[in-house]
Amino acid sequence: MEEPLMQFFAYGHLPSHLRAVSQPFGDLARWMVEAVPPNAERAEALRKLLEAKGCAVRAALYKEPAAGG
Repeated sequence: MEEPLMQFFAYGHLPSHLRAVSQPFGDLARWMVEAVPPNAERAEALRKLLEAKGCAVRAALYKEPAAGG
């Protein structure tokens, strides 16, 4: 059975600096789908991993606010 959440772990379309951040999350998600039986806990783990990936990508994009601004 295909795991629909895997579509959100794709990273090939990203610029290289974001791909470097996103790829390890995609690799771990792929491992989870292969190694962990499909059930509600795996789905929750994938959702939390997706949330963490989003945070990491946003951290890579983060820009400090301009002083005085």
